[in-house]
Amino acid sequence: MTTPTLDIILESLRTAKSRHSAQPYAVPNLWREGATGISMVDPFDYFIESVSAIIASPALEPGRADSNGQNWSASATVYNLFVRYNAAFDHNRDGQIGTEPLPGGFRETGTLLKAIAMLPYIKRMGVDTLHLLPLTSIGRVNRKGTLGSPYAIINHYKLDEMLSEPALELPVETQLKALVEAAHHLGMRVVFEFVFRTASIDSDWISQHPEWFYWLRKDHDLQSYGPPAFDHDTLARIYEQVDKHEFHELPEPDEAYRSRFAPTPEKITPGDAGYNGVTADGGECIIASAFADWPPDDRQPPWSDVTYLKLHDAPRFNYIAYNTIRMYDEALERPEFRTIELWRKITGIIPWCREEFGIDGAMIDMGHALPPELKAAIVAEARKSKADFAFWDENFDPSPKLKEEGFSAVLGSLPFVIHDVQYIKGLLNFLNRNGVAIPFFATGENHNTPRVCHNLAGREAGRRRALFLFTLGAMLPAMPFIHSGMEICEWRPVNLGLNFTDDDRQRFPAESLPLFSAAACDWEQANGLEPICDDIRRIIDIRSHYLDLVQCGEIGSIVQPYISDPALLTVMRKSGGRTLLFAGNSNFENAVAATMEFEEESMELEELISGQKLTISGHKLTRDFAPGECILFELPYTAQE
Repeated sequence: MTTPTLDIILESLRTAKSRHSAQPYAVPNLWREGATGISMVDPFDYFIESVSAIIASPALEPGRADSNGQNWSASATVYNLFVRYNAAFDHNRDGQIGTEPLPGGFRETGTLLKAIAMLPYIKRMGVDTLHLLPLTSIGRVNRKGTLGSPYAIINHYKLDEMLSEPALELPVETQLKALVEAAHHLGMRVVFEFVFRTASIDSDWISQHPEWFYWLRKDHDLQSYGPPAFDHDTLARIYEQVDKHEFHELPEPDEAYRSRFAPTPEKITPGDAGYNGVTADGGECIIASAFADWPPDDRQPPWSDVTYLKLHDAPRFNYIAYNTIRMYDEALERPEFRTIELWRKITGIIPWCREEFGIDGAMIDMGHALPPELKAAIVAEARKSKADFAFWDENFDPSPKLKEEGFSAVLGSLPFVIHDVQYIKGLLNFLNRNGVAIPFFATGENHNTPRVCHNLAGREAGRRRALFLFTLGAMLPAMPFIHSGMEICEWRPVNLGLNFTDDDRQRFPAESLPLFSAAACDWEQANGLEPICDDIRRIIDIRSHYLDLVQCGEIGSIVQPYISDPALLTVMRKSGGRTLLFAGNSNFENAVAATMEFEEESMELEELISGQKLTISGHKLTRDFAPGECILFELPYTAQE
């Protein structure tokens, strides 16, 4: 009989404790069922107690799926964890996050063992699904920051050794199996994020398959290499054609840009700065690094440690640009140009990971940039022996098309409209008109966007906005999604991906960002604010009571009743003879007085969050909404808007 992996972890901790003397080790009280602040502990005892408590707790079944067992994502509440960052802490209290193990063999950067110890904290918020950003091994060449980007994957079948605790003297794979096992024991599913569009510029695949990559000629000015430039008229034409889904003869970069790229070299050699190639004509070349390709004038910092995989092999399109990487030209995306062996390699990664670690789903990074036929093959292979395996897509429209393609959820657009309540109202109107075929992420932030608490006048306003957006999202046909740190009002961005300004780029140099360098959330002081963990749990409990109603994504199911002040947002959800109404103040600094009208002349209603009574008199509910305040209440069956 196979020994449970958590028991192996426990035995290793006990053995290590007998060999090492305890060192002072600080842990956040939040991870230990406390408030803010820290506790000084013996690290061996801390982890032994944490793992033992999980083993001793009653084993729980994961949350429910729908009637055909296919889409458990619709009822999921998700916690998004970037282990290396979100499970990091200044354990020796020297004011920094060290990258070398402390005496005794424990790391300050985030590890899988620390993620295991965090699971009960995460579970207490009502979370039933853990979403882990990439855990795979990271390239060594042109690393951004001190640790490198988790998206610069050197080998899809190896894990980042920085995620292990050396004190355990166990393979990092064993420690990951233990994390998944612990999550399952607590009734939580686990979703890994997979990267199939890019790899590191020193990927292990290069030596065997140089044809899977784009190469740059070294006789050109390599310092000036970057995204292709398009003039104003050409940009307008690109946008117009893409909007109309007209992919025939998309505008290409000019000849000067296209000529930078070399054919696949006949000879390659590894070096300290990456692979060098020599083409048939004797020209020297190197792997081409990547950049944000859409929109075609995107201003994100360059991805110096990452390259695009060459999913099509057509001599005319031997360059990196929007029309070869994402918005594929019709002349490129033909069956005879598919890099079939690479496609087969990619489709085998998730099944291997599913069998090796027992995961329950996959988030596809840059899924919108994969050819539809490749995405279909990835989904089909992963579901061959697990029909309820979940697929989440980095796409923005929860349309029937994506459901037909086998996806269970999408990122959606909510993080990109949160700065203006009128944009939020516009998005909700769009969803009401078109319906929601599969759930989207109910969140105001992810690792590529500004934090919810970013660039507000005061931290308290940020806390109010975080709770406002979480409450709103929990009432939509979406997955409540906690980007780790949101619950403690973390305001520092993880990465400067989307919706950042030039001022932000000056303020947060890319190499210093947590996506690339050692860092930690403010687990000790929660940025001087009261964490919203208990509030999140309260909202999730209310959502669970109305789950069938809020899951309804039919056209016309997300109605916005009239309310007298434009700063107020109202959403009515109606299904199965029940009606739930959300009203919230999007002004996070000032109170707003507002009036709502009802058909019933008078009613007494219970506000579900606070338990207070709401009085409707003369067909009206008049109320002063505190800054950022949200209310939820159910209308009696006979009451109308």
